[in-house]
Amino acid sequence: MAVEPLSQKEIEDRLAELPGWSVDGDRLTRSYRLGSHFAAAALVVHIAGIQEELDHHSDLTLGYHTVSLSVNTHSAGGAVTDKDFALARRVEDIAPGHGAH
Repeated sequence: MAVEPLSQKEIEDRLAELPGWSVDGDRLTRSYRLGSHFAAAALVVHIAGIQEELDHHSDLTLGYHTVSLSVNTHSAGGAVTDKDFALARRVEDIAPGHGAH
């Protein structure tokens, strides 16, 4: 089953439901600031588990107190798709202080 790129309007509508997320070029992105490096590393492990479950992997960067994600869908030519937003929603559900909206 092919995954279709989202239109600009569809992206904007979905972004309105995910505060803190944005589109940078052709990638859906978000950074989280946590209270410690250990908390940031733990979040990376949780996100990696979600990525495995969804079989959809982002670029994931661990900083001193930060975690940054950048994702698009390779099978859709590197465009932003519903798969990216599904991952974003799952990450929001587990990110400390950023639970389900």
